[in-house]
Amino acid sequence: MPLPKRRHSSARQAKRRTHYKLTPPTLGLCQRCQAVTRAHNICAACGYYNGRQWMAPKTTVEA
Repeated sequence: MPLPKRRHSSARQAKRRTHYKLTPPTLGLCQRCQAVTRAHNICAACGYYNGRQWMAPKTTVEA
């Protein structure tokens, strides 16, 4: 099995890793309640996705 003849420099390694970065999640507005939600996910405020209710909305306890 072939092996590399020389070790790659740290600069070469850093050049390869320049594109490894985090991207912020894609956000959008819920069509029903206008709450900010992640794209392609059920809305946590109303429980709807794609015009259909998938779960009961989360209720907040008021003191």
